[in-house]
Amino acid sequence: MSIPLENVLNQDGALIENHVFDEITLGQEARSVRTLTLDDIRAFAAVSGDTNPAHLDAGYAESTPFHGVIAHGMWGGSLISAVLGTQFPGPGTIYLEQALHFRRPVRVGDTLTTSVRVVAKDAERKQVTLDCDITNQQGDQVLRGSARVLAPTRKVRHRLRAAPTIQLFDPQARLQELIALSAGLAVTRCAVVHPCDAASLQGALECARLGIMHPQLVGPPARIAQVAEEAELDLGGCEIEPVAHSHAAAQRAAELAASGAVDSLMKGSLHTDELMHAVLAQRGLRTGRRCSHVFRFDVPSYHKPLLLTDAALNIAPSLAEKVDIVQNAIEFSCLLGTTRPKVAILSAVETVSPSLPSSLDAAALCKMADRGQIVGGVLDGPLGFDNAISEAAARIKGIDSPVAGDADVLLVPDLESGNMLAKQLEYLGGAMSCGVVLGAKVPIALTSRADGTRSRIGSAVLARLVAHHNRMVGR
Repeated sequence: MSIPLENVLNQDGALIENHVFDEITLGQEARSVRTLTLDDIRAFAAVSGDTNPAHLDAGYAESTPFHGVIAHGMWGGSLISAVLGTQFPGPGTIYLEQALHFRRPVRVGDTLTTSVRVVAKDAERKQVTLDCDITNQQGDQVLRGSARVLAPTRKVRHRLRAAPTIQLFDPQARLQELIALSAGLAVTRCAVVHPCDAASLQGALECARLGIMHPQLVGPPARIAQVAEEAELDLGGCEIEPVAHSHAAAQRAAELAASGAVDSLMKGSLHTDELMHAVLAQRGLRTGRRCSHVFRFDVPSYHKPLLLTDAALNIAPSLAEKVDIVQNAIEFSCLLGTTRPKVAILSAVETVSPSLPSSLDAAALCKMADRGQIVGGVLDGPLGFDNAISEAAARIKGIDSPVAGDADVLLVPDLESGNMLAKQLEYLGGAMSCGVVLGAKVPIALTSRADGTRSRIGSAVLARLVAHHNRMVGR
């Protein structure tokens, strides 16, 4: 006897009825069907703690006898558990014993049919023994075994709850994807300005190890050597441009950039205004475009990388300054591979209000884009943050926009709002961030003293992409 089954595991409120011991007959069967995804593997690794690279590292997995990523063996065992606990016998079933024999590897995209069949009943102890079998879409058996359970004796009809939602976010995988954007480009010659703390020095050395840049350390040699010794870092013959203090380091790095000796800068353990003052003082680094900072975020809950500008340099930009800021961001987004990036100009409201200057600037910027004063992107604003990143929010508010819910770039009203939004995305939203200063003749990887190595590597990659572009256009 077979039980017709529906896939109700993800249908919140679906009604399920168990099968008590007295109803269960020899030969009775149940089955379910599930297709394995990469997210299934990642979720199982996160929950179980089993991060064997055979399941998570495609490069490593290619060198194994299976020649590719495979599912955890116990993921297959969990499919059997799901049938027993939710379908047959169903709620009230208690696992007593499970034997498993793994026959073939399971790969991403495989569709598995899990079947259980009653082979024995123990009336005295209310126990049921079931043969368990999992086959793939080709009919090959990938797992077989047997289960012994304590069957329910009380009838239950219960509404199932949908499984909790898991947001999977792999920072290392996202970083590898970003690094891949610059694969094959010339290694950047980068002046690392005053790397006199462990975080900035380690970040620069890791970028060198990964072949992203050749670092030229600009700072006090004795202090850099002390930091390296205390942090157990190998300077490995890194070139050091000797200066006495951070002001001198910023000035010398700017001179190196203006002379063409380096094609990018990276901030170390000095204040942003200290570095930027030296850069702006060098006429040879000016382009006629205002300098601005762009954050790149990988946000777990957003469907693509998100750029945010300007949250680091321009405190209260005028309309004319916002034109440069948004044009910098559009061109940068194109460098990252987005054709005609969608720019959401943020405000507190979605309508133009004379009492809210940011809404007036948003309207003016959109009209300027219509007239060709801003090119290369699709602009809309004013938009609230919710409407910029949530299609549902925009639909509820009746906003018909090609940008709403699908923004590539967020243009904030001022530094205060941008800085707070950036830190909320990182510290509350779990986003991975990196950033670069645009508008000068060389890109500047502008990291925070609190940034980790991943952020510094990402920022160096962004600088490498911009430096390559500058070489191609002869800037």
